[in-house]
Amino acid sequence: MQHEPSLTEPVTLPTQRAAGCPFDPPAGLAELREQRPLTRMTYPDGHVGWLATGYPAVRAILGDPRFSSRYELLHYPFPGGPEGPLPPAPVGDMTGMDAPEHTRYRRLLMGKFTVRRMRQLTDRVEEITAEHLDALEHRGPGADLVKAFARPIPALVICELLGVPYADRDRFQGHADTIMSMDAPPEEGYAAMAALQEYMAHLVAAKRADPSDDLLGDLACDSDLTDEELIGIGAFLLAAGLDTTANMIAHGTFALLTNPAQAEALRTDPDLAPRAVEELMRYLTVAPTTVRSALEDVEVEGQMIKAGESVTISLEAANRDRERFPDPDVLDLHRKATGHLGFGHGIHQCLGQQLARVELMVALPALLGRFPTLRLDVPADEVPLRTNMNIYGVHRLPVTWDED
Repeated sequence: MQHEPSLTEPVTLPTQRAAGCPFDPPAGLAELREQRPLTRMTYPDGHVGWLATGYPAVRAILGDPRFSSRYELLHYPFPGGPEGPLPPAPVGDMTGMDAPEHTRYRRLLMGKFTVRRMRQLTDRVEEITAEHLDALEHRGPGADLVKAFARPIPALVICELLGVPYADRDRFQGHADTIMSMDAPPEEGYAAMAALQEYMAHLVAAKRADPSDDLLGDLACDSDLTDEELIGIGAFLLAAGLDTTANMIAHGTFALLTNPAQAEALRTDPDLAPRAVEELMRYLTVAPTTVRSALEDVEVEGQMIKAGESVTISLEAANRDRERFPDPDVLDLHRKATGHLGFGHGIHQCLGQQLARVELMVALPALLGRFPTLRLDVPADEVPLRTNMNIYGVHRLPVTWDED
């Protein structure tokens, strides 16, 4: 007989998604959220900390500066991770640092990612999207949408924004994939980060010698960043910009193709795109989990989290909290999903969220509009899922359509 934990017994992090439910969080998360939205959790290294699954608890922790993001203070929540303490964040990795270092970097970059500046990129995103749709149409029915559409569009955009040669993408895409993998041995992850930074070091040297009209060129000229800081920030932005939006395009298309009424709503009403993007971000939560460590004793939702205890934060569970979102397990593009946590919350809320919104609002309606008969080319349960990656989604998305 399977042992059922008591309401006071620490749990382990649920990671197993139910068969046939590629868009739902692991089932155990929903059960915990309903019973105890902030509960004790045993980590793979033996540390006993916390797991937050309820929307109020998650939002409170993410918005509280008494919780740290510094890697060396955190315990890794997934099996097979590094043994012993995590190393500090590489220079420039904003997700692994606190104020004041984080504040300095964020202020420097916020002006580069404003809503206005990202909307100015819309015409270029539309051009890139149209070029890839033309190529799909020219080749005829049948394609892996990840390779042919979802991955190259954000890759081209982030490369142009940063001033990185797109022709070099094979050199850094593999390193980014290894960094995002939960299965790669720690030494492989560190080696991939070092290789990505080595690539960026050559690029930064070129920008210093001959500044260009792009984000890295601007930072090389107009900031007091050291070479080490500029290399680290460039590597961080490149890796982040490659993976997250690509998975939202691919996984969002997968979700829409398995919810044909929702796909038709977006196809016939492109003005629905802004609301659709927010709902897809909530419903899919491709960055499902993050971790914080209490810097002092903090009371959250009536529970005392002690200094030094790690809290695993389930963004995907919080985004399905029925107390915040009615019928949360239903994809409804007409829903007003304001307040979702798909981009995080607090000082570490996604820096590139406005860019991601522009890319998604352009790419998804354009794809559905160009190919009204777009459909999966394999059964939905045969689509390979990225269950071994920090960013969830699909490895491949075989699709087809009818020729005119």
